[in-house]
Amino acid sequence: MAKKKLTRKELLNEPDEFISFSSKLLGFIATYKIQILYFVCALVLIGIVLSGYGYFSRKSEREAFAMLQKVMNDYELSLKKDGPEKAMNEVKNDFMNITNKYSGNHGGKMAGLELANIYYNAGDMDLSIEQYFKALKAFNDNRVVKCQILSSLGYAYEAKNDLKSAVNHFETIVSEPNNFLKDEALFNLGRLFAAMGDEKKSKAAYQKIVSDFKESFYLEIAKERVS
Repeated sequence: MAKKKLTRKELLNEPDEFISFSSKLLGFIATYKIQILYFVCALVLIGIVLSGYGYFSRKSEREAFAMLQKVMNDYELSLKKDGPEKAMNEVKNDFMNITNKYSGNHGGKMAGLELANIYYNAGDMDLSIEQYFKALKAFNDNRVVKCQILSSLGYAYEAKNDLKSAVNHFETIVSEPNNFLKDEALFNLGRLFAAMGDEKKSKAAYQKIVSDFKESFYLEIAKERVS
């Protein structure tokens, strides 16, 4: 028999269970943030392909995207078979060839961003950060992709335990004029400030989610953190 779904009132009357849920949710985010990052990045890249469909009329763009698709397929197969580190070593030169040969094309730029993600997934944060900065320069005129790269840099610096640099990148997202990833950046700032022992700034970040992002995935946890 399926367990009855608790109403919001019942959840509020059972604080221990709600806190347990929040803790599990935070644990899920921490454990699978790479996969979440990849999922969001995939959506962004699909958007770029669709919005830039006109580029496909040019031979160099068709070639770049065809090569990128093949290398991505090779990477996915190797990832499933051998794991992220070996898969990275098998395809990184192919990605570099695309970025070097088609540096001025969307396909070449996307190859550079995917390579940064692959370094991240393999745990090489130094190479990942270096490549993300290259991608940031390449996509500087695209606010959506720019915010995604800044978020990726934040996670990469956090993985290196350089929390100050991580904070700087998430704060840059918050300062951007659009709202893309802003609630997630605020949530990460709340976490990082708490880890750095600055409870005042941590609560301020969570409060910003509560006041400005009523539909945010992080809203209930943010409410808990400021209560």
